[in-house]
Amino acid sequence: MSMYRDRTHRGTARATVLRTVGARERRSHLTAPRVPTVGIDIGGTKVMAGVVDADGNILEKVRAETPDKSKSPKVVEDTITELVLDLSDRHDVHAVGIGAAGWVDADRSRVLFAPHLNWRNEPLRDRLAERLAVPVMVDNDANTAAWAEWRFGAGRGEDHLVMITLGTGIGGAILEDGAIKRGKYGVAGEFGHMQVVPGGHRCPCGNRGCWEQYSSGNALVREAREMAAADSPVAYNIIERVGGRIGDITGPLITELAREGDAMCVELLQDIGQWLGVGIANLAAALDPSCFVIGGGVSAADDLLIGPARDAFKRHLTGRGYRPEATIAKAQLGPEAGMVGAADLARLVARRFRRANRRRAERNERYERSGRR
Repeated sequence: MSMYRDRTHRGTARATVLRTVGARERRSHLTAPRVPTVGIDIGGTKVMAGVVDADGNILEKVRAETPDKSKSPKVVEDTITELVLDLSDRHDVHAVGIGAAGWVDADRSRVLFAPHLNWRNEPLRDRLAERLAVPVMVDNDANTAAWAEWRFGAGRGEDHLVMITLGTGIGGAILEDGAIKRGKYGVAGEFGHMQVVPGGHRCPCGNRGCWEQYSSGNALVREAREMAAADSPVAYNIIERVGGRIGDITGPLITELAREGDAMCVELLQDIGQWLGVGIANLAAALDPSCFVIGGGVSAADDLLIGPARDAFKRHLTGRGYRPEATIAKAQLGPEAGMVGAADLARLVARRFRRANRRRAERNERYERSGRR
């Protein structure tokens, strides 16, 4: 494991953990203890951890790569433990929240499936709780990012919010009246796998024509590489920039060239944005939120992407002209949103943990008083 900090940790502690985590966040953040908590953002190649205060400020963050190509559960759990212990050396940590790129069950204890890690029905919460002396909460990373944007970012003040995260694929989350809607089995918000083109591009999920095959970082890079491989005249600029190495074409490079005015890169982002707008219009028909927040790495293209998305949304919205339109806003917290949201949700767990301990102490005190009589 490669870490930005190299520290030795002494001692082990077995966690006392809440075995049942309720799903009722509605307005409960207002009474959560104002204590520092750790948020963990787990991706396919790195784990980022940060201490976050009650106002969403990151007090310190550390990061580690997971070099094991298998991304075995043990490797990732060891990495998370090392990072939390590192931060605990300098901060009084009261709870740990984890945002995982995968499907998390409704109890927020197991990772049912993770596309980039070998997690299959993995009891992540309980395994980490055995190694850390604080309560642990696990949730989908799009849910934690949406929570952060609702609490501290672009979604503040919205009572019906949908978040779209554009990265390698498309993730999403739904918030209504201050509560994350996870669905019966915990896997709501997988918008990227709505089928928008029957018989379209094959998706790693096994289906064809999924939305993320037309509006995501993968889609953007695929189109650019296809143009370059065909030696299209409009691709000469990007071919020259990568020295003819088509495999070196990346999403950030396409965005950079688009900002410089490269016609092909501008057009590719417009195409991705238009597909984004079509999908958002479909979600508006189904969910009718007041606001869509667009996050993820691809959103760094700003109005090169979001401008076409707004235009396509207005063209495809059902009942356009006769209904209120949701706003479409770019996320404000950037790549740290998932970490901040996970820490803030963990603060709610810390509150329930404190209440449980207080009730237990009160019961013990009553029992001791009755025994002395």
